[in-house]
Amino acid sequence: MKKKLTLAVLIAASATAAVAGPIEEQIRWRQSAYSFAAWNISKIKSQVVDHPETYNKDSVAAAANAIAAVANSGLGALYGEGTDHGIGWKETRLKPEFFQKKEEVTKVANTFNEASNELAKVAATGDIAAIKTQFGKVGESCKACHDLIRIKDQ
Repeated sequence: MKKKLTLAVLIAASATAAVAGPIEEQIRWRQSAYSFAAWNISKIKSQVVDHPETYNKDSVAAAANAIAAVANSGLGALYGEGTDHGIGWKETRLKPEFFQKKEEVTKVANTFNEASNELAKVAATGDIAAIKTQFGKVGESCKACHDLIRIKDQ
């Protein structure tokens, strides 16, 4: 539990510090957070969806906790004005319409947070079927956000 709390505090502190930084720094922090979440999503997908014979309860629970930590880290602070243009690790894919869709963005962000928190709870039970179902809900929340505010890959 202490490790989870420490990770969440570090991510939140990093997000808060990034707000004061330049646009490119906010974009880098944001891209890093989502890359970290994607890495953990891939761990769960591999063990629960693609190769359930490799399922490891502790590994899946740790990955779910990491995703929840990212979801609860205050990522909204990394979407400062102007972060729809610029380069972090790579060019941002944030749609300029993001800043006009605050209510919709808040709704999809809250859905991601709730789904991620529930995934962490379900993963702790070790019930693979329930994990798979909740994992699908996290994926749906990711897709909803991507569809709303992310420029599609070319």
